[in-house]
Amino acid sequence: MMRSLYSGVSGLRVHQTKMDVIGNNIANVNTVGFKASSVTFSDIYYQTIQSATGPNATTGAGGQNAKQIGLGTNVASIVASVTQAGGAQRTDNPFDIMITGNSFFIVNSGGTNYFTKDGSFGVDASGTLVTSSGAKVMGWQVDPSNETQIIKATVSPLNIMAPENLYSTPQATTNAYVSGNIDYKDTQLAYGATGYMLNVAFYDNLGQEYTATLKINQSEDATNQYSVTVADIKDANGDSIFVKKTVNSDGSISYGASTITNFTFGNPATNYTAAVDADTGEVTLTGTASVLHFSGSTGAFQGVGSTATATTKGLDLKIAADPDPFSTVNIDFSSITMFGGGDTNLESERGSISADGSVSALGAGRQAGSMTGISIDSAGKIYGKYDNGDSRLLGQIAVASFSNPAGLESIGGNLFAETQNSGSFDGVGHDVTSDGGSLTTGVLEMSNVDLSAQFTDMITTQRGFQANSRIITTSDTLLEELINLKR
Repeated sequence: MMRSLYSGVSGLRVHQTKMDVIGNNIANVNTVGFKASSVTFSDIYYQTIQSATGPNATTGAGGQNAKQIGLGTNVASIVASVTQAGGAQRTDNPFDIMITGNSFFIVNSGGTNYFTKDGSFGVDASGTLVTSSGAKVMGWQVDPSNETQIIKATVSPLNIMAPENLYSTPQATTNAYVSGNIDYKDTQLAYGATGYMLNVAFYDNLGQEYTATLKINQSEDATNQYSVTVADIKDANGDSIFVKKTVNSDGSISYGASTITNFTFGNPATNYTAAVDADTGEVTLTGTASVLHFSGSTGAFQGVGSTATATTKGLDLKIAADPDPFSTVNIDFSSITMFGGGDTNLESERGSISADGSVSALGAGRQAGSMTGISIDSAGKIYGKYDNGDSRLLGQIAVASFSNPAGLESIGGNLFAETQNSGSFDGVGHDVTSDGGSLTTGVLEMSNVDLSAQFTDMITTQRGFQANSRIITTSDTLLEELINLKR
C-alpha cells in the first residue's frame, strides 16, 4: 500500500516534468530557430517478492515466473528535435539567413564558441556581424595575397563593415579597346582633313579619370592605312593636363605649362611633347603618328605599326609625371573594320578583348568607391557592393556539424554548447555546401514546434497526472479503512 503511494508520487513528478517541457515548447512557438523537446519515461527499480524458478523434472514441479512489484516511473530522457527543420519566414532583410541542412552557425560570446540555428543577424558599431544578443558570427577571412580566395583556417569574427571595407580602392586602367567601323570614303578622314576625333577614357592609380583624344586620318597615298596621333589629354573637369591656368591679381588669366610636359604613345612607343600658348592656353602636341593597317581587299584589321605586316593589336599610352600615378594604357584596335557603305563610327571602352572576341573588364580600372550594400551567396560568401561597380569578397560564414546534434546542450538565447555526447567542434568548421546544405538570405528558420502534437501531449499528460493523483487518494482511503479496524 505504501509502495502505491510512492509510485503515484513518482508518476505525478514525471508528468509535471513533461508538462513543463510542453509549456516551454508552446511558449517558444514563435521563437526563431527554436527546437522543440520531447520527454520519455522509464520504469524504475522493482522489488522482487519471489524469484523465477525453472521446471523440476525430479519433483514434477513446473517453472514459475518472478513476482515483482514496480516502484514507479522516472524521466528517461528529454531530447530536442534539433535535426527537424522549422518553417521558413520571409523577411527580405539581407542579414537574415536560414540554413538548409543539419549544420549550425558558429557564434562567439565571451570568448567561447556556441552554435545556433537562429540566423537573425545584424552589424554592430564596429562593423562586425553579430546575433540579436550580441554574439559575434564566426567565419573565414579573405586571403591577403588573393582577394578572390578564402583562407579556411580557424574561425574568427566577420568584421565585414570594418573601415577598410567601406571603400573600394581605385585601380588604374591598363586596357581599353576601340570598336566600330572606318569608312575609307569618309572625307573627314582624308589625308590633311580635320580627322576623326576618338575619346578614350582611363583612370590613374588614384582613381582620377582622364580622357585622351585621338585624331585619326587616312595616311598619305594609302587608302587602307590610317595614322593615329594624340590631340590632347584632359582631366575630369575638361581641362588639359598640360596646361597650368593662373588667375592674376587684376582678374586676367594667363597660361603656362604644367608639370606634365611629355608622354609616350604608339607601338613601338614614341615621345610626345606639349607646347602651351601663353595667351589662349591652346595645347600643341608634337609626336610621331602610329599607323593602323587594314586589308585593302577584305577591310579586315591587320595590325598597328610602321609596316603593313605589323601584327600588334594595340597602341600604348604612358604619361610621365612626378609623382607618377599613371599606368601604361594599351588601346586595342583589333576589333574595328574598314567596310564601306556607312559612316565612320568608332567608340572606345575600358577593358580588353579576348582571343575569342569576347569582352572582359580585365584592366578596365575604376575610381574609388563607397559601399552601397552587402550580399551573401548560398555558400555563405559575403560580398561588398560599391558605387564604382566593384564587388569585393569580404569573408565567408563557416558552419559546424555534429555526429549527434541532439547531444548539444541548450544554454538559452537560442544557443547550443557542445557536450561529450554531441561530438566536438574542430575550431575550423566547414563550407555549408560541403554536406549538401545551403544558406538563404532574407529568410529565417522559425520554431519547429507542432502545436497539434503539443496539445495532444498536453491532454495525455493531464490524464496521466490525474490517474496518478487517484492512486494517492485511493491508497489513502485504504489506509483510512485499515486504521478504522480498531473502532
